[in-house]
Amino acid sequence: MPGPYGFKPDPFSSHSLLLSAMRDLRPGCRVLDLGCADGYLASRLAGQGLDVTGVERAGWYTPPGPAGVRLIEGDLDQGIPQEVGGGFDYVICADILEHLRDPGRLLREVRALLKPSGRLIASLPNSGNLYFRLVVLSGRFPKQDRGLFDRTHIHFFTWDGWSELFAGQGFRFETVQPSGIPVGLAFPAWQGSAPIRAAEALSYGSARAWKSLFAYQFIVTATAGEPEA
Repeated sequence: MPGPYGFKPDPFSSHSLLLSAMRDLRPGCRVLDLGCADGYLASRLAGQGLDVTGVERAGWYTPPGPAGVRLIEGDLDQGIPQEVGGGFDYVICADILEHLRDPGRLLREVRALLKPSGRLIASLPNSGNLYFRLVVLSGRFPKQDRGLFDRTHIHFFTWDGWSELFAGQGFRFETVQPSGIPVGLAFPAWQGSAPIRAAEALSYGSARAWKSLFAYQFIVTATAGEPEA
């Protein structure tokens, strides 16, 4: 069955920020979406005239796959499938690195697939978020279907941990944006209402002021260089 995640449309969500980071891409630019699920990002980019390839493992998307997207089945824990090719303007790792046994390996493979001017864009959960800290401080570590305590997360990095991982694989951050807590997902009956919008705006403002403590996720764009020793 497809995974539990879907598109988060609010303006302060990681998905909106990911798409905003690629708003200047021209039709025909090549984009690789790793772990594309049902294509909630990939299909939107394909609809803008981009040449989009998605990779997802069997059973985690609805056949035949997202419209307008070249879909390749593959388990990213086994590496990026060779038939993906290379020469991409952007590679997207949205909510995927924390699920992999060896995210550093994937980053090394991504470097080889990017054009010299290409960029990696990723959304990275923040295990330094105040909510995460308070839950752990209370002596609990719940296993949930999604979010910061997603039961399928293998790695739990703070900002420093993500920075070290990317630098160690030769990536340099160009931009970093925090996302706010998606309050509407916790209260679906109220999603889009004025109180929910206000709460999400407050969460986003707090994240911008102190990203390591209040960011729900970090949305980064990065370019490839030489790995740090």
